[in-house]
Amino acid sequence: MTQAVEPLIRFSGVRKAFGPKTIYRHLDLDVFGGETLVVMGGSGVGKSVMLKLLIRLLETDRGNISFHGRDVTTMRDSDVARVRRSIAMLFQGAALFDSISVGENVQYGLREHFRDEMTPQQMNERVDWALSLVGLPGIEHMRPADLSGGMKKRVGLARAIAIQPEVLLYDEPTTGLDPINTERINHLIMGLKEALNVTSIVVTHDMKSAFTIADRMAMVHSGAIILHGTPETFKFSTDPRVHDFINGIAPVNEDVETLLKS
Repeated sequence: MTQAVEPLIRFSGVRKAFGPKTIYRHLDLDVFGGETLVVMGGSGVGKSVMLKLLIRLLETDRGNISFHGRDVTTMRDSDVARVRRSIAMLFQGAALFDSISVGENVQYGLREHFRDEMTPQQMNERVDWALSLVGLPGIEHMRPADLSGGMKKRVGLARAIAIQPEVLLYDEPTTGLDPINTERINHLIMGLKEALNVTSIVVTHDMKSAFTIADRMAMVHSGAIILHGTPETFKFSTDPRVHDFINGIAPVNEDVETLLKS
C-alpha cells in the first residue's frame, strides 16, 4: 500500500479580512515538496495575501498554516525568523532598496539571517553566485536606478536565492515585463527549481506563464480555492469561472460602467 505524501506547506481553514472586506473565508491548500504550484485568480482576490500569511508578514484571523508540520501562525518570533531563512520571496516590482548597490541588495537577506554564521568574504561570494545564477554576473556595484525592469526582477530573485531557501515565493514575477523578459523569468523559475531543488509558489494572472511553469495550479475565487490540480485539469475544466478566467472572457452581464469601477 502506497503511503500518502505529507505536504510541505498546508493552509487549513484560514480566514483573513481587512475591516469589512473578507479576503479568505475558508482557505484550504496543500503544497508538496519540490513542486511548482501556480496560484491564480482575479485582481484583489488575495493571492499575494496568501504568500504574506505564510511568512507572517500578515496575521491570520483564524485557521492554521503549517510548514514541515509546525504551525506557523502560533510560532514565537524567533521561530518565525527561522522559517524566513527557509522561505524567500520575490516581491512584485522586486522591492529593491534604491539607496544601496545591487550587491548590497542581494546581500540584505544574508546580513539579516546569517550575519553570525558567514564572513564578509563568504557573503560576497554568495552574492557573486546568486547574480551569476540569474544571468547578471559582475553588476554588484550598479544601482537599482540604473537597471531595466527585467534586470530589477532578476536582482530581486538573486536576493531571494542568496539565502539558499527551501521554498521560493514569487509575487507576480512577470508583471510589467516585455515578452522576452517574461520568457527569461519563466526559464529562471524552471531552471532554479532544478538547480536548487526548491519548492515554488508562483502567484500570477499571466496564463501563458502559468501553463509554462506549473506542476499544479490552484484558483482563488470568492475567498476560497475553487479548483486545484494539474494544468490539464484546468485546461479541460467545465467550471465557467475557471474557463472564463484562463481564456480571458469577461462575464456577459458585466457592463462598461462596472468594468470601469473594477
